[in-house]
Amino acid sequence: MASFGALPAIMQPKEEDIQMMLSAGVHTGTRNSEHAMGEYIWRRRNDGVHILNIGKTWEKLMLAARVIVAIENPSDVIAISARPYGMRAVLKFAHYTGSQSIAGRFTPGTFTNQITKQFKEPRLLIVTDPRTDAQAVKESSYVNLPVIAFCDSDSPLQFVDVAIPANNKGKYSIGLLYWLLSREVLRLRGTVPRSSDWDVPVDLFFHRDVEELKKADEEQQAKVDEAMAATATPVFDEAMAVATNVVEGGMEGVAAEAGFDATPATNTGFDATTGGWDSAPAAPAAEPAAAAPAA
Repeated sequence: MASFGALPAIMQPKEEDIQMMLSAGVHTGTRNSEHAMGEYIWRRRNDGVHILNIGKTWEKLMLAARVIVAIENPSDVIAISARPYGMRAVLKFAHYTGSQSIAGRFTPGTFTNQITKQFKEPRLLIVTDPRTDAQAVKESSYVNLPVIAFCDSDSPLQFVDVAIPANNKGKYSIGLLYWLLSREVLRLRGTVPRSSDWDVPVDLFFHRDVEELKKADEEQQAKVDEAMAATATPVFDEAMAVATNVVEGGMEGVAAEAGFDATPATNTGFDATTGGWDSAPAAPAAEPAAAAPAA
């Protein structure tokens, strides 16, 4: 792999890092291009999509990490993403580096209006997309706040101090960029050694759709239920067996104890051969004797 002359040997990228960036589509731009981004565009494909120079992407990532480490208090750094694909990434970046984050809509006046509850005075701003986070970038120019931004081929560079050329529209690209930036910041601070890999997987920085998570959980639970049903063995319940025997074969004993005759009646008075009742009816009951008149 060709070395990057502007970087020291310790900060040179590994082959795995470049492969991850290519797999995530960090180098893929858009069909449009901004004039200021011309120096970061490598070439244009036949379908009109611009390809970014991934070598300059790595150099700017290293520069941004060194700028972040130069801030003494990590909480003075704030990462912002109004794009849904970058919300989880900025939250994880803030968690591992100790900085602040704003995921979602940026409230106007956060950097300029001191009477608001969410007023902040950071020393460094990191934005996912200068076009989507234009309000935050504009307010940073009012308070002399340096800005680090992930810029696509069509991103405006006004008020941006450190532009990192990268695909800022794909969820895998955004997650990988913040993961690489977090890892380099921790390495420069000495928290993570360069001799070993960072134990935090890059998947934690990727955007996750709630509906997809619910669907995946339901499918996994259905598979678990099917596996348990297939491997389940019938269990002999002694109490249930005793109850069954009592119901099936113990009715005679119960009837005898109650004083009833459990044997079926043999003479019901119905003759099935003649199709009617027996001609010999039963003798009528004797009428009760009349009471004797009183003397």
